[in-house]
Order: sequence, then C-alpha cells, then structure tokens
Amino acid sequence: MKVVEFSSLAGLRAVVTGSTSGIGRAIAAEFARAGADVVIHGVRNVSSAETLATELRSLGCRSSVVLADFSDESSLAAFVDRCWAELGGIDIWVNNAGADLLTGEAAKLSFDDKLQRLYEVDVRSTLLLSRLIGRRMLAAGGGTILNIGWDQAERGMAGDSGELFSAAKSAIMGFTRSLAMSLAPTVRVNCLAPGWIRTKWGEGASELWQERVLRETPMKRWGTPEDIAAAARFLVSREASYITGQIINVNGGAER
Repeated sequence: MKVVEFSSLAGLRAVVTGSTSGIGRAIAAEFARAGADVVIHGVRNVSSAETLATELRSLGCRSSVVLADFSDESSLAAFVDRCWAELGGIDIWVNNAGADLLTGEAAKLSFDDKLQRLYEVDVRSTLLLSRLIGRRMLAAGGGTILNIGWDQAERGMAGDSGELFSAAKSAIMGFTRSLAMSLAPTVRVNCLAPGWIRTKWGEGASELWQERVLRETPMKRWGTPEDIAAAARFLVSREASYITGQIINVNGGAER
C-alpha cells in the first residue's frame, strides 16, 4: 500500500503575503516543506525576502519574490497579475500581510493614523486581494484562500490596541464567512485566529505581559509562528476539502 503524506501540498502553488518575517515567514516555509511552490511577498525588505526564497528553493520547490506596498490600492491588481504569472496559476492564497503598530516608530502614531493604516494594509488589501484572486480561482476551477484574524476580536480586549485590532480583524473574519458563501463550492475560504503568538512584539514584551499570557492561556505558553503555520498547512490541504467559511482559533485554549 502506498503511504501518502498527510497534508501534502505537492504540486500546489501558493502565495503568502507579508512573508518576510514572523507568522508569514513560518507559513511560507511550512508550505515549501509540504511540497508547494511559494511566492514570497514583502514591501521593502528585499534582503530578507530573497534569503527566504533561497532557503525554500533548497527544499526543492520553486520560490520567487514579489514586492508590493498594499497601502497603495492601485498596486493590488498588478500584484495578483505578477504572482499568477510567476507560478503559472495559483492554488493557495494566504492574506497574512498586516500593519505592525506595536513596535518601532509606528507605535507612536495617533489612534486615527493607526486606524487608517490598519484599514489600508489589513482590511482593504485582504478584501480586494481575496476578490481578485477568488475570481481567478473560480475561472480556473478551484483554489483556497486563507485569511488571518485574531482570537480576541470576538470577545474584546481593553485599550487602544484592543479596539483597533478588534475592529480590523472582526471585519476580516466576517468577510471570510461571506466570501466563502460567494465562492462555494469551487473555492474554499477560511480564517485562522491566532492568540498570543511570540513574534517581534512578544519577544520584547514586559514581565507583566509575559505573566498575563501564561495566565490567560490554558496551555501555559506563548504560541509560535510555527503553530500557526501547521494549522495553515492543514486548512489549505486536500484533507480539509470539506472545511470552508470557518474561523479557527489557534490560541492554546484561551477563552477570555
């Protein structure tokens, strides 16, 4: 009997937006290990993008880099065109790109400016890119789209950041459910909702936040980008062919 690898992505072509670091980078690497060809997306960090693409090629897959600034709405259609041409079609599309408002100079922006950036980079790009690639997938006869939400968007979190990210990610999660209905049964659309994931902000978070994460998470640890990537691999695989329109929490069991 032939043994088939579970959640194999062999022969599939994937695009992962915002994949030069953090969760996006982990998803791109996981897809390549599963056998997919992968387009890496970034905005300005060419060196990091090219380094990752080289690493993925060493796994035996095709990998290329396509840069685009999603705060510029006019760049979105051209980005989809370029990615489609690079791979000769797309089977998997992951909308992971998001504005980092918790670290660096962006953390000092006003509430209004942060809201605008979240709308442009997180909400608008996810909606418009999904619709663009969804139409192409419908015409091609199949595909899957995976969005990234936030587990606390549906239960709330106090403070400016909680209000901002809840608004943005709730929009994405609601859109996921509706787009899944629009594109069914040809194209599947799902959303992962990460909990406390140790990315750049988490690595430098204060002791108070470290204690809060452990207190609120039954698994008693931070999640990792690799935890999200493993879930993403399953949801875009053939084994998940009966799953669409779902918001999947990957949060160590946190409920409040």
